[in-house]
Amino acid sequence: MTKIITCLQFSKTFYLLTLSFLLLFSVKAQDKPEIKIGGALRFNYNLSSWKDGQKKRGGDFGYDMFRINAKGAYKGIKLNVEYRLYSEGFGGGMLKQGWLGYNFSEKNQVQLGLTQVPFGIQQYNSHNWFFNLTYYVGMEDDHDMGIKYIHIDDTFEYQLAFFKNAEELKFGNNSEVSPNRYSYDVAGRNKEINQFNGKFIYKFGEKYASRLGISIQYGGLYNIDTEEVGDHSALAIHYELNKEKWNIKTQFITAAHNPENATGETRDVISMAAYGAPYQVAADFNMYTLGVSRNVPVKFGPITNLQFYNDFAYMEKNISEFTDSYMNVTGVLVSAGNLYTYFDYAAGYNHSWLGGNFVDDFAKGNSDAKWEARFNINIGYYF
Repeated sequence: MTKIITCLQFSKTFYLLTLSFLLLFSVKAQDKPEIKIGGALRFNYNLSSWKDGQKKRGGDFGYDMFRINAKGAYKGIKLNVEYRLYSEGFGGGMLKQGWLGYNFSEKNQVQLGLTQVPFGIQQYNSHNWFFNLTYYVGMEDDHDMGIKYIHIDDTFEYQLAFFKNAEELKFGNNSEVSPNRYSYDVAGRNKEINQFNGKFIYKFGEKYASRLGISIQYGGLYNIDTEEVGDHSALAIHYELNKEKWNIKTQFITAAHNPENATGETRDVISMAAYGAPYQVAADFNMYTLGVSRNVPVKFGPITNLQFYNDFAYMEKNISEFTDSYMNVTGVLVSAGNLYTYFDYAAGYNHSWLGGNFVDDFAKGNSDAKWEARFNINIGYYF
């Protein structure tokens, strides 16, 4: 009963924050609406070590994604929307982000809607097309439904946010989370609710421009069967360095999930879902990531820059019987006007998207697993 009352209190807090957001809008900004439309069309080629038929065919080349972006502003109220269309096998159409915003000043902004969760290195903790292992457990480029405050100045950045829940697509009393989403979220018989996030970054150095930060996350896990609320939490320490043509990203994460599952249901794993399919993830884990890139300006026809990179990640699971997971991506991004092409060699060990058993590679794993790899070319025209 106490947990139910707490959830109601959090819900009231969200409604009050939302009302305050709407009442704070000013009408002294521009009188004419502004709108900008953009988007992207991407194709993908891949050749995977664990797919015998594909190897005999010499790989497969096909449609990846089409997206539309819209940014608008009217009387100080901003709009930012991105809708993506994937193939049916990867979830079909989905809203990646969609929020209303208001700038109190040049340094302070509030966003309301489906907005990026302020956690870890952003916008991406990676350089490659695959992202890093952090993405596959909901801790890179994650977007949830709530309200967020952002402050940015020359020395400090901080963000505070409250998320009522992840993307809710069904609105049923006991509906499970739909897997047709862009961001990985807790799924199955549990749902993310009433999540608080805080992120702080200290910026220093001129020749070695550095961003040292800490992120915290805490929220509830509502179980459909027991109607009880468990919790989940995460802490990240992150550092990013920019020096001339070099970029380095490094991060440590510790995360724990404590669902109030029905009797007999394990609490050692949770279900997560995105791109049309769920899989299992270890409930408690540590994660270590390191990414390095270097830009090489060139003049070769329309090609103006080559970005070489390597992104590495290690997932240490807290259950001794589970087998840890690894990911490493080596590649180059070729920039030619609005055309961006990623050439990636992505290798994984107990990685759901890189060979092995999709269902529980990020949970129990397989002690007899071997490294698998995928050569991937992603061609995208962004407008």
